[in-house]
Amino acid sequence: MTGAQTSMRRTDARSHHAPREGVLLVNLGSPDAPRTPDVRRYLREFLSDPRVIDLPPLPRWLLLNLFILPFRPRRSAEAYRKIWTENGSPLLTHGKALQRELEAQVNLPVALGMRYGKPSIADALRDLNRRAVDRIVVFPLYPQAASASSGTVLERVFVELGGQWNVPDLATVPAFFDDPGFLAAWQAVGQPVLDRVNPDHVLFSFHGLPERQIRKADPSKSHCLSHATCCDALGDVNRNCYRAQCFATARSMASLMGVAPERYTVSFQSRLGGDPWIKPYTDLLLREFPQKGVKRLVVFCPAFVADCLETLEEIGLRGRDSFLAAGGDAFAMVPSLNTHPRWVTAAADLVKHALGQPGSEMR
Repeated sequence: MTGAQTSMRRTDARSHHAPREGVLLVNLGSPDAPRTPDVRRYLREFLSDPRVIDLPPLPRWLLLNLFILPFRPRRSAEAYRKIWTENGSPLLTHGKALQRELEAQVNLPVALGMRYGKPSIADALRDLNRRAVDRIVVFPLYPQAASASSGTVLERVFVELGGQWNVPDLATVPAFFDDPGFLAAWQAVGQPVLDRVNPDHVLFSFHGLPERQIRKADPSKSHCLSHATCCDALGDVNRNCYRAQCFATARSMASLMGVAPERYTVSFQSRLGGDPWIKPYTDLLLREFPQKGVKRLVVFCPAFVADCLETLEEIGLRGRDSFLAAGGDAFAMVPSLNTHPRWVTAAADLVKHALGQPGSEMR
């Protein structure tokens, strides 16, 4: 038998075994309960990640153990109690619901893992392994890419799978900040709120990051945060810039919903520590808007595909109170995508595209 014939036989043998495909959904995570010890344990895992607090080991340890963990868990536990449901954490509840809806739509095994807390990424990978999955689509549920979000998810997946003897084939869903289905889902959720409230202004509030992390993602080391309009357009130099992707999402959403450029602002929330974070800051704008004539405000949080502490408590409760106390008349936070049918369909299309299925290449 010639070498060519042997090669053909091997190729034919492989082609008879189609890989069993599955999906790994990953989001940030939540504490097990809204109690201080549970929140402390969760924050220790979360904030010990060098992609989240990207400082050298000793300064990171000092910051975490001397300035954050002695104080923040109690305050965060109080905040979690305000949004906790009888089913537990809203983020986990919405994640499980999306898992069920997506599994039904793509007709593939879907597992949910959290980068921090439970169920872990390792738990989800074991679930897929038990279901004989040997090709996994890793789907970080972060529309805009950042080392501290999608980057750490992929790193953890690689670490977990690297310890297995039989390593499955991997595909990934990349950042989907400009995906038409994702944007259409936000329009479906947000347009009724805009029509009802008729706001003076719209705020697109995204999760913040330290400025140094934005500069690290800049291949030119000279463009990002170098001038006020550096995020006004996406190009080769800033295609991996989280802040630029946020601005791109806001531009597309505003255009879809007929919000003129002068009637919306992009801002960033959830900053931690004393280092400069990307601006403008959401909490400061909420206090300033009424003094500038903005009395009716609608807020979108398009960095989150599921309602969580940062949307429900930080914006929906504290942000609302701050705006109204400063003189605002009407405040509405648009619910996140959660399991809206348009989002489930968009998520299914993103999975199919990652798998290279027919009809998905036009996204």
